[in-house]
Amino acid sequence: MSVDTHHKPDQGAVLVISSHVVRGSVGNRAAVFALETLGHPVWALPTVVLPWHPGHGPATRSMLPIEDFAAIVDDLCRAPWIGEVGAVLSGYLGDARQAPAIERLVKTIRDQNPDAHYVCDPVIGDANGLYVPEETASEVRDRLIPLATMTTPNRFELEWICSTTFDDNMQIVEAARSLGPKRVVVTSALPMMSGCTGNILVTAQDALMAEHQEIARPPNGPGDLLASLMLAHVMNGKADEKSLQSASASVFEILARTVKRGADELALESEADSLKRPFALVNMRRLMRPASPRKRVIGRQ
Repeated sequence: MSVDTHHKPDQGAVLVISSHVVRGSVGNRAAVFALETLGHPVWALPTVVLPWHPGHGPATRSMLPIEDFAAIVDDLCRAPWIGEVGAVLSGYLGDARQAPAIERLVKTIRDQNPDAHYVCDPVIGDANGLYVPEETASEVRDRLIPLATMTTPNRFELEWICSTTFDDNMQIVEAARSLGPKRVVVTSALPMMSGCTGNILVTAQDALMAEHQEIARPPNGPGDLLASLMLAHVMNGKADEKSLQSASASVFEILARTVKRGADELALESEADSLKRPFALVNMRRLMRPASPRKRVIGRQ
């Protein structure tokens, strides 16, 4: 496979906007740890605060009033340090009305740094359907994803975004390419080997798949972790293929070790080396030949 020699390391902090749990390794907790471990200073803005992931049972859900959330964003937009930010990563939204503020913040950062990355991790649903209100999912689809340089939906989220279902991975590739961002990473791709799962990275020119053994009953948070690792590797100058391989290997390795320990949350603190130097093997394959760089990405209809 080809090696991208044009990537250069990017400097700057990463602003992470997602959920915060008191106990656990999901949302901001997973993203901040991974990004800092890989050398990036992080600013963190919670969209909602919970004692633990709701999958563990009923939990109090606390949010800043929308007016206060917007006011904090306004403060950040005019902060003298806003030029320090080289990337934004948004995840779970507590309310659809947070999306316009996030849009405003991303645009302000790009005014300072036109090359700033913006990764939109949709975090709107899974195999059981949407787990956020449709209004929130629509704001992510219509307002935030079009701004993104990378988006990281799982297969079920991509199906909802594109109002379709997928029978094979080439349909996933074409749907991902229609979204617009330079990079689209689709998790929970259709397996090509028995007992496996995979992640597909789609660009205008290429489609790569990283496949590994499926982990039964995994803890929450692998999607949050993968999005942050992909961003960190791209910012650190890794080629797309190596970024996908490294991020997928890290997530698989940490999931496997967490399950082996019998833990119910990602064991990030004890497995930090897996973020830096994963040893797990993932099967890499190209789903289609690289196209001419002049090929235009299909825009949203």
